[in-house]
Amino acid sequence: MKQYILNAASFLFLFAVACTGADKDEKPKSENDIDAARNFIRSALDGKFNEAKTFLLSDTSNTQYFDVYERNYQKADPDTKRYYRESSINIHSVNPLNDSTTIVIFSNSYKNDHDTLKVIRKNNQWLVDFKYLFNHDEDTSNIPPPIKKDTLK
Repeated sequence: MKQYILNAASFLFLFAVACTGADKDEKPKSENDIDAARNFIRSALDGKFNEAKTFLLSDTSNTQYFDVYERNYQKADPDTKRYYRESSINIHSVNPLNDSTTIVIFSNSYKNDHDTLKVIRKNNQWLVDFKYLFNHDEDTSNIPPPIKKDTLK
């Protein structure tokens, strides 16, 4: 009888371990445009590049820009990496262009440089168009007035 209980307990333990391992392979999702931007930024600041890539719109330009960002982050000294990990994300404005495209202006508390991301809904998933950070200056006249942070609560 004791052997039967031990076998059953072992099986349940292995089953529980297998189930929790499957969750780690699941691709993280964002509930909305702001959540996608925040998840992407946090992952990038923390140096979790594989996780950040799950929030990245998959195209050649985005991949190339993100690879350069990753290499530069890897070259940074340990204190700089720690400051990035410890920094908070500041969302300064959210500019919805339509129901599937939003411009998010943000900074982190370490550098406090305002940057701009475009977030796009594609196949019912919100993804970051990272190249917009580098190419957005040419079309800023088309951006509608920002929504104040206070209205997001």
